[in-house]
Amino acid sequence: MANTSLFTIPEPIRHLFSRFPLHTYPPTTAPYHTPRITEPTLWVHPPRSHLSKYSKQLASEPEGHENKARELDDVLSSDVECLKWQAYLALRNLGQKVTVRWDVSADGGVDGRLPNLHVQIDPNSKGIEAGIKDDGEGELLAAHLIPEWVDGKVGDVGALEGYVDEAARDESRAWVSLLEGNVHAALLAFEPQSHTLFSLLMPYQATTSRSIESVLPTPPAPLTGWSTLFRPYGTRLDLPSIEFKYKDAIAALSDRLGTDRWFLGSSAPTALDALAFAYLHTILDSKSETLRFEVSRRVNLVAWEQRVSRDVKNAFKLYTRS
Repeated sequence: MANTSLFTIPEPIRHLFSRFPLHTYPPTTAPYHTPRITEPTLWVHPPRSHLSKYSKQLASEPEGHENKARELDDVLSSDVECLKWQAYLALRNLGQKVTVRWDVSADGGVDGRLPNLHVQIDPNSKGIEAGIKDDGEGELLAAHLIPEWVDGKVGDVGALEGYVDEAARDESRAWVSLLEGNVHAALLAFEPQSHTLFSLLMPYQATTSRSIESVLPTPPAPLTGWSTLFRPYGTRLDLPSIEFKYKDAIAALSDRLGTDRWFLGSSAPTALDALAFAYLHTILDSKSETLRFEVSRRVNLVAWEQRVSRDVKNAFKLYTRS
C-alpha cells in the first residue's frame, strides 16, 4: 500500500531511528511516604558539632582544650538566626512541645531560608484559604510568622510585650538594634568561615543568612575600585572599628543585666532575652578568641547564658524519621 502522507521519513533516517527504539515502563511509586505532621517541628541549621569534620577533632581533644564543644550532642543551632527562634519558642513555655530537625536544606525552606516552623494546618489561620482540608502534611511558617503562631498557643504577651513598663519596652528596641548591628557585624567579621573552592573563586557570594553590608550602618567600600580591570567585589572592612564597637556593646550588655534574672528587670523572659541568649551562646561557642574573650571575662553574662542554655536545650526533642 502506497504511503499517502505528505511527510515521509527518508529510508536512511528511518533505519537509523530503528536502532534506538523507544521503550515505555509502568509507573513506579515512591519508596517512602510523607509522614503526617503530629507535632510542631522547627527546621534549623545544624549544631556546630554536626557541621563538619571539626566535630571529630573535638572528640579527640583533651578535656580541657579551649575549643572543645561543651556538648557534642547539642541540639542548639550554630546559626544565630535559627538559635534566636529556638530560644524564643523555649522561653515562651513551649518546652517539650516542639521537635527540632536539621536534615533539611535551606533550599527547602520558605524563600530558601531557615528557620521554618512546620505545624499542623490551623483552619482559623488568616493565611489559609477557607474550606481547605488538612491532608496531614501541615503548613510551613516563615520565621516572622512564628510569634503569631505562639500567641495562638500560649496567649498574647500584651501591649507591653512582657516588659515592666513602656520605658523598658522602648529601651528594648535599642538593645535589639545594638545586638543585630554592632554585635552581629563582629560575628560576621571575626568568626572563621569554612570555604569551598566555589566560594573562593566567587568571593562576593554570601556565606551567611545576612551579609555584613546589610548590618553596618555605612556600607563598606569594595576591595576593588572602578579604576581597576576587575569589577567591584568583596568588602574593605574597618576591623578595628568593628571590634571597638563590639567590645563597647558587650560591656554595656553586661552592665545592663547586672544581677537581674532577665534583661531590663522583666519578671519573665522576653524576646530580648531570646535574642541576647542567641548571640551570647554563639559567641561563647565561637572559634574566635576575639569574640569569646569579651563575653567570657564577664561572669554575669557567662552564668546567665549557662542557665538559659539548659532551659533551651531541654525544651526540644530531636526529630526522628518514622
